[in-house]
Amino acid sequence: MNNTLKTTVDRKRPPPVKVLSGQLRTAVSRPADSGEGYVIRPGRGRSLQVSLVWMQGTVLEVQLDRNTLLLMDETGTFAVQGVNNIPKGKPCLSQGKYVMVMGVIQAVSPEPVIRAVKMADLSALAALHRQMWKLEVEDLQQVLA
Repeated sequence: MNNTLKTTVDRKRPPPVKVLSGQLRTAVSRPADSGEGYVIRPGRGRSLQVSLVWMQGTVLEVQLDRNTLLLMDETGTFAVQGVNNIPKGKPCLSQGKYVMVMGVIQAVSPEPVIRAVKMADLSALAALHRQMWKLEVEDLQQVLA
């Protein structure tokens, strides 16, 4: 019975939204009666509701004893929790790696914190991924907002 309920809830969750840490820092909580998540302002009076995010950045610090990583993108730092529980996530747990993290927002201030659901090592083509990331974020947010 619980599995059926969980599956139904998961299907209702929107797909992840690509965001920068700076956008999460300025996000505001959604009103309690409108569900979970936050609202970001991608620009020019637009707003976008987010709860599941896709972020990319360079690993600055690994704290396996605390189940946490500290990452940095071009707009600042953000913390990722639950990293020890991610299948195939071990290659991402090294300082200097460029990684993708998909996760649920836990906090936005003073520093964004997300609970990881998926991670992938993008280090092999890090220069390309870094160069394209901001453009990918802007493009997706223009379509969604």
